[in-house]
This record gives sequence, structure tokens and C-alpha cells, in this order.
Amino acid sequence: MFYPYGFGLGSHWLLYIGIPLIIGIWAQIRVSSAFRKWGEVRASSNITGAECAREILQAAQIQDVDVVETNDFLGDHYDPTSKKLHLSSNVYHTPSVAAVGIAAHETGHAIQHAKAYAPLKARMAIVPMTMIASQMLPFVIIGGLFFHLTGLITLGIYCYAILLVFQLITLPVEFDASRRAKIILQQMGIVQPGREVAGVNKVLNAAALTYVAAFIAALGNLLWLLSIRDRR
Repeated sequence: MFYPYGFGLGSHWLLYIGIPLIIGIWAQIRVSSAFRKWGEVRASSNITGAECAREILQAAQIQDVDVVETNDFLGDHYDPTSKKLHLSSNVYHTPSVAAVGIAAHETGHAIQHAKAYAPLKARMAIVPMTMIASQMLPFVIIGGLFFHLTGLITLGIYCYAILLVFQLITLPVEFDASRRAKIILQQMGIVQPGREVAGVNKVLNAAALTYVAAFIAALGNLLWLLSIRDRR
């Protein structure tokens, strides 16, 4: 009878795919919960996420970055190619602890870019290769597992290795942006010590867990494919 690779692995699948998947779901629930909670707590500075980002950029003497609105929920990100800081509507227009925390974090990436922060430069360099690997993976995995093509499984291993390197480089980039955000928000008096600082910490720490979860997932997928190839 025909069985594609990956079925019947039992403990291997649970260890390498199941557990990382559960961790990823848990991390997403935590960040969504933290954002909802602290998105309802007004920052004492009474400035929106967009105003927060612009004030930090001005203080850092960065004049070539635009702050723009995106409709994607929690789709906040800094694009170093276009030098645009994208903030979701709930962050862009809201003067909450969560909004200024996320805005400051993304502005931290703009500061990294302006200061030529080495891990960010490394991540930017590997982005094209990562995009190619991500686009290839669905076809490689389906072909390798369902048609028992070892060559495609090996190619999938290389693709996941690229993704793993990308996720590994992402960790210091994100941790540093959060570190900068926490310091800047207090230095500029955008949040006050006590409850507001604690709220920012909880939002940004929850967000950081999603990047750790993504790294664990990439590692799990890589180990899973390695275990499949070794069973041949």
C-alpha cells in the first residue's frame, strides 16, 4: 500500500511539528490578549501610536522615514526598502499603552536601519533567499513526501535551513528593537513608571515570544525532514 513520507512517524511528528505548533498558537494568543488588554489603557501622554512614532523619529533626527497606516490587524512593521513605518489602524489612531509600545518597537527598527545595526543588515541581505525558499517549500514538500523523492526532501532541508537562519537572525533584531522602545518611551516621558511601563513590557515581551515560536517551528520542520530522510 502507498504511504507518503511523514505518516506514521508518531513521536517524531509530535516532537518536531506538533509541539512547535502548540507553542506558536500559545504565543499568538498571548500577544493578542496583551494587545487587547493594554489597548484599552490610555497612555498618560495621550498621544497616538502614529504621534509616538513621529516624535521618536524626530528625536532620533531621522527625517526620511514615513509613518503610514495599514488595515492589517497587528500588521505593524518597518520596511527598510521603502523606509516606511506601517502601523495598523488600532495602533495608528489610538493613544493606548499597547499602541505606543508597538509604535516605539517598530520605530526601533528604523533607528537600527539608520545606525546600520549589523543583525538588521544581515537579515535584509538574506530576505531574497528566504522568499525564494518559502515559495519553493510547498511544492518541494508535497513532491518529496508523496512521491518518495529523496532529492526533493534534501532540497526541502536546505530551504528550511535558510528559514532557520533567517529566524535566528531575526531574534536579536526584534529583541534589540524592544529594548530600544522600552528605554525611549521612558526617557521621552511617553509612558510613566509603574503600570504603564509594566503594560509596555507585557505587550512587547508577548510579541517577542512569537519570534521565538517561529524559530522553534523552523527548527522542528528541519529536524522532521532530516528524520524522514534518515529513515530511508
